[in-house]
Amino acid sequence: MRERENMTHLGSQGTTYESDYNPGLLESFENRYPDRDYFVKFNCPEFTSLCPITGQPDFANIVIAYVPDRRMVESKSLKLYLFSYRNHGDFHEDCVNRIMDDLIALMSPRYIEVWGRFMPRGGISIDPYCNYGKPGTEWEQVAKKRLTEHDMHPDAVDNR
Repeated sequence: MRERENMTHLGSQGTTYESDYNPGLLESFENRYPDRDYFVKFNCPEFTSLCPITGQPDFANIVIAYVPDRRMVESKSLKLYLFSYRNHGDFHEDCVNRIMDDLIALMSPRYIEVWGRFMPRGGISIDPYCNYGKPGTEWEQVAKKRLTEHDMHPDAVDNR
């Protein structure tokens, strides 16, 4: 059985759901396979934040995919962290970039990408995408390539 290290959320019987942005909720654990490249992907279909101007709610599916190095994000802490955006006012692009920056600070992954697929408001949906490859590694070039090819085949119009 894997040690709990410094994880406080996993297995807690008294989970508190903070509703104001708090990166301190994120927790990590040691990657048991640091010599192997592999993707970890999270699909978060219930992300909610607020428009910083109007205060209206914004809803999105946030997809986070990363190639870990030495540390990995603990999934319950990620869920609580994403929930902490509930009453946080920020533009869609800022939310996606901040999520990526906080995860980079937490785990220093080899590669990470975050894609926000926001529900339309005012007839327009915004789908910001950002990524990062660790400088000086092959993942830096992978990030550049994935960014340029990210939306080469856009989805058909949907009724998100």
